[in-house]
Amino acid sequence: MVVRLLVFLVIMVSLAPAAETGTSFAARVAELDPAAREAAVVAAVRSGNVPAWWRQFVEVTMGDAVIAVAPDYLCVGTEDDYWLAPLSPVVAQVLADELGCVLPTRKMVDAIWRAAAVKLEPQPIPPSPAMTTAAVFNEHNATVRSQRAEEAKKFPAGALVAGHKKDVVVSARLASAPGKVAIYGWHRLEGAPIQPLYTGHAASWVDYSHGVRLVRKNLTLAGEHTTVAAVLADPEKCAALSDEGPVAVARYVTERSEDVKLSDDVRAVVNVPQWIDPTKPARLVIYGAPAGNSIEQTWGRRKREGDDWHFDIQHIAAQTRWLRVHATEVNWVVACVQAEQRSFVLWKRAHPDDHPRRAGAIMDALRAKFPGAKLVLTGHSAGGALTFSYLDGVEKIPDDVERIAFLDSNYAYDSAKGHGDKIAAWLGGAEGRWLSVLAYQDYVALLEGKTFVSENGGTWGRSQVMLRDWADVWSWTRRDDDGLRRHTAFGGRVEFLLKENPEKAVLHTRLVEWNGFIHAMLSGSVRAEQAYRYLGPRVYGDWIADK
Repeated sequence: MVVRLLVFLVIMVSLAPAAETGTSFAARVAELDPAAREAAVVAAVRSGNVPAWWRQFVEVTMGDAVIAVAPDYLCVGTEDDYWLAPLSPVVAQVLADELGCVLPTRKMVDAIWRAAAVKLEPQPIPPSPAMTTAAVFNEHNATVRSQRAEEAKKFPAGALVAGHKKDVVVSARLASAPGKVAIYGWHRLEGAPIQPLYTGHAASWVDYSHGVRLVRKNLTLAGEHTTVAAVLADPEKCAALSDEGPVAVARYVTERSEDVKLSDDVRAVVNVPQWIDPTKPARLVIYGAPAGNSIEQTWGRRKREGDDWHFDIQHIAAQTRWLRVHATEVNWVVACVQAEQRSFVLWKRAHPDDHPRRAGAIMDALRAKFPGAKLVLTGHSAGGALTFSYLDGVEKIPDDVERIAFLDSNYAYDSAKGHGDKIAAWLGGAEGRWLSVLAYQDYVALLEGKTFVSENGGTWGRSQVMLRDWADVWSWTRRDDDGLRRHTAFGGRVEFLLKENPEKAVLHTRLVEWNGFIHAMLSGSVRAEQAYRYLGPRVYGDWIADK
C-alpha cells in the first residue's frame, strides 16, 4: 500500500517545470569537493527537486510492525531523469530529521529487500581510489538506471526497489564506534547480502555503493501508533525492528559541543552542527544562563529519577535542534554562557567597575571562534544582564549583531545608561536587525502567597519603560489576543509580547519553555509562528536528549 509522506511541506509541492534533471545535476556537481556536492544535494531536496514518485512511501510489514519506506534510495531529479545520491551518514541524518524520517536497521533492510517488487542484481565496480568520486557515482547510477528501465513496463517508477545499493544503517555497534558509518546490504538475487554489517569506515567515507533509504519515523506496532526510536530503545519491543537487541541511540550525531573557559569566572558550552552547510552563513547565539542554573540545566535533558527540576524548564538544546530542522537558512551555533556565581547580576556586582570590559571580552572570544558569523545577544532571567553589560561597554552596537532578544530578562534596562538610544540607533542602522522582548505581568504574580517584584522593577515594568522610550521614535501597532499584548514596530522587526496574568501565576520559566527561545530567534521573520506557537505546547519534545 502506498502512503504519502506528510512531514515536509516543500517536498510535497509539485515540481516546477524548470526542475533540474538528474543528468544536469550530476554534471553540475561533478567537479565539486565532497562537502559542496553534499550541500548541493541537500539544497535540491529542500527545494523539492526530487521525483514525485519518490515521495510516495510504501508500507512494509515486519511481523506486528508496519513501517513506511521510500520506494528507492534518496535521489535528485525529475520523474524520468534522476540521480541516486550517496551521502555521508551525518548529512543523511540531517535530511532524515528534516523529513520526519529515520535511517533503517539491518533487520529493516532485510525486510525491505524481501518486500521489494523490483529486486536488482548488485553491480559492483572494482575497488579503487576513484570509487569515492563523482565520476564513479555517475557510472554506477547509469548502470542502475539501465537495470531499472528493463523492469519499468511491469513495475513503473514508485514500485519498491532494492538490491542495487548498500544501506547506510543505524546499529547498536555505533555506540562503541563513534565517528564511524555503519553499512549493510547489497543483496544478491538469492537473498544473501554482499556487505555484512560493517562499521570500519570513518563517517566521512562515501562511495558509489552507498544508498540512503529513508523510513518514516512513525509506525504502528501491534496496531498502536509509536515511533521507530521508541521501539528500538525498548528492550521488550526492539526485536520487531532490530536483530541486535536494543538500539538506545538510533541516529547519527548531528552536533558537537565544546566547553570553553572565557575568563576566571565565566565558562561557555558552544554547540555546533556536526555538518556545517558551506553555502549558508553562521548565526552565533550567545545565551546568558538564568539565575541559579548551570549550563547543563539550561540545555536541558529528559528527566531522570532524582533530577533537579531545573533540567526540565528551558530545553535550549532541544529548541536549538528544532531550529536546525525548521530554519535551515543558516548554520545555528549556540553558546550558553554561565557565570561562576550562577547569576550575571551577581557577576556584575563582583566586578562593579570592570563588567562592561569583561562582557566585551566574552563576546570577542566567542566571535573569534566563528569569524563572519552574525550574532544574537540573548538570555533568560539574569542572563539578560550579560547583554546589558556588553551594551554598557560599547558606544555603538557592532554591525555583526543581527538580533537582540530578552526572554523575560530585561530587568537591567536603564534609559539613563543609554540602552534605549543604542538599541534604537542599531535597529535603524540597517535592514536585517531584530529586537524581541518577551515578558509577563510579573508584579502581580504570587510566590508562596507573596509578590516578589515591584511594578516597575520586573520585566513587565521594564518593558513599559522601553515602550515609553521609543513611543515617538517609531510607529507602533498594538494587537491584543487572548491576554497577550503584541506591540510591533519596524514592520515587525521590533516585537514586544507581554502576557497578562490574571491567574497571578509565576510564568518566568514558562515563557521560555513554551517555545519562547524558538520564537525569540524567529520573531519578525517569515518563519515566525510557522510550525509552532509561542505560549503553545512544546514542539521540540522529539529533540530532548537523554543527556
